Formats: sequence, structure tokens, C-alpha cells
Amino acid sequence: MSLDFQSIREQVKQMGETAVIRQRELRDKWELARELLKGEAQDLTALRQKVQDVAQNYDPTLRCALPIDDSLTEGYPLPALPTEVTILAADGSQITPDRNAGVNYALINVGAIQMSLGSSLAPSTTTISELLYDEDLYTSTGTITDARLALMRDLKERAILAKLAEQIPPPLVTFTDGPMELWIGMPGGGRANTETKDILDAYIEALNKLHSLEVATAGYVDRPGANLIVRTLEVAIADLSKLADMKDFRPLRGVTDVALYGQILKEEERSPVFALQSQSVKSYQGLLALHFFYLNVGRAGHPYLARVEIPAWVAENEAMLDNLHATLVDQAKMMGVRPYPYLLQRAHETALVKLQEKEQVTQMISLELRKQGIEVEQVSAKQFAKQSEGRTRYEG
Repeated sequence: MSLDFQSIREQVKQMGETAVIRQRELRDKWELARELLKGEAQDLTALRQKVQDVAQNYDPTLRCALPIDDSLTEGYPLPALPTEVTILAADGSQITPDRNAGVNYALINVGAIQMSLGSSLAPSTTTISELLYDEDLYTSTGTITDARLALMRDLKERAILAKLAEQIPPPLVTFTDGPMELWIGMPGGGRANTETKDILDAYIEALNKLHSLEVATAGYVDRPGANLIVRTLEVAIADLSKLADMKDFRPLRGVTDVALYGQILKEEERSPVFALQSQSVKSYQGLLALHFFYLNVGRAGHPYLARVEIPAWVAENEAMLDNLHATLVDQAKMMGVRPYPYLLQRAHETALVKLQEKEQVTQMISLELRKQGIEVEQVSAKQFAKQSEGRTRYEG
């Protein structure tokens, strides 16, 4: 037995004893947040100014919503689905280097799927696979990391959309899974290195191409956890004495954007559009500035909210915004009681590298190296032991 169940049982008991108190405290916070959401809508100009003041003078890492509409609580009903529109979705997966394996490599696989409303043509797929080996596996700071591979994957997802969009006339709606914002900052607020900046520059280039092609593009965040609007409400109630310690001022901790807007948005409605206040705003200027809204893709009585991130050129174009809203709701409904854009699910299936495929790539590399007279290392003793005993434990 690998777990001390007696110790865990005692801890679970303690957790249960305090659960009622925590629940009551959270309910009080939730009521406060709901009242603040209604009240702060009365003076959005002052709220915007305070958010910008805090970010500039007190907490440069502040990440929250910046209101731009006339209300924080209005729900926008579902627009009509366009009779003719092309939809593109992309997703990616990756194989990270494994020092315990016999051969060392990484792989990025991106899949895109295209369909046209009003057309009898079946959806078409595109796959791009890139193998990284030798010098590709190293950066100026050491071996390539999972985080860098994820950045490269995010770039390739947006780039494949831009490339495919060149052959498609408007109206065109494209989206990927996850935020549009690339996480390029270093821990502790440091600046990204040159290699990471190259990825950002290429990503911005892909966004500029999508803008020039008049594409409504977005990032779809399923089950969002970033409470951007709640953080804005905390800024709103912070008095002058709290601003210097804004990072630690969390009076609404535990309240979520999803809980707030799950009570506001009716079935198929979206929230107002918000600008994103983040350290990354300097990287996304003008018509590339990042915005977002919440979208209820659930059923009546069963709200299910996603956060949809969009650039300014989509946020400021009513037709693009309506097409995106209607398309995402229609796509989510295709998946039944577990709402999620159908094409994103198909793109995920296209991009996913299965274990059998990974083993086949490893074998291909080993055979080629031996063919060239290069000795292939054996797997590590640790890896051999794992393979021998089988996977009998959780390694998440």
C-alpha cells in the first residue's frame, strides 16, 4: 500500500468539518461580487481609469478585465447563423524529449479542419508534422522545455489558419483551443529571451495576415479558470491604502467569473466584450489588442460558459462578432449535452499523436540511425523497469 489512508482519512474529516464555514463565507463573497458588478456599471470611465492606474503605478503584473461597453451585466442574444461561411479550426499536440528513451527527439503535430456552411462538401483536414532533433533540441539556456514546445505549437496552430485562409474568401471564422495570448514572460516578471521573442514575432505576423484577410479569429477557452472580471471588481473596491499591496488584496478569492455570468447569461447569450489588461498588452497593439467575452453554450437551466478571446479588429466589427457568436454556439450544439465546438474536437482528433504512432516514429529513427552506422543507446534502467512492470500507478 503506497498511501497512508489513516492520515488521509483524518485530513478528509477536518476538511469536512470546515466545509460549511467555507461555503457560507463564499456565499457572502459571491453576493458582494454580484452587487459590485451591478454598481460598478454606473461609472465605467472611473473604473477603467483605476485599472490602468493600478497597472501603471502599483502592480505591473495585474491581469484583469478592462470594461469597454456601457454595461457589465448585459446579455447579448444569439445572432442569426450566416447562410454561407467557411469555418476553420486548428489544434496541436507534441512529443517532448525523453532522456530515458533510446533516441532523443521532439515532435509537434498540428491538425486543421475546414467546413463550409451552405455547402454539400465534406469537411477537409490538413496535418503538419515537424520533427525536432540534434541542435533543434537545445536553446541558449539548455535543453528545449515543454513550455517552449507549447509556444511553438501555439504559433503553428495560428500560422496554419493564416496559410489556409489565403485560399478562402470572406466570410471566414477561425478558432483554436485555448487563449490567444502567448505566455512569453519569464518567471518573476523578467523579459523573454531572444528565441522566445522570435516566436512571438512570428505569431504577431500570423495575426496580421489574418487581419489583412478579414478573418474573424478567436481562441476558445473551455471551462475557464482565470477570473478576470472578479479581479477587476477587487480593484474597484481597493482603497488607497490597499493599492501598494494590490497583489495580495484578494477579498473575493473563491468567486469565479463563470459563477457570476452563469447567473446573468441566458442560453446562447454572450457577455459584453472586455479588453484584456495584462503584461502582454505591449505586444498586441492597435487592431491586434486582445479582448474577450463569455459565451453560454449550455442548455436552459444548465449554463456552461466558455471564454472567447478575440483581437480588436473582431471586437470592433459587429458582423464578425455576430458570425463568431452564432458559429460557436452552432458548433457547440453539435456535441450534444457536452457542449464544445465540433470542429475543435475534430481538429484535436486529427492532431493527437497516439502512443502507437510515437513508438513507430521512435522505431523509424532508430532504424535510420542504425542504417547509417550509428549506435542507438538502450533505454534507461528506469524506463526498462517501467516497461517491464506495466503502468500500474497514476503518473499525472
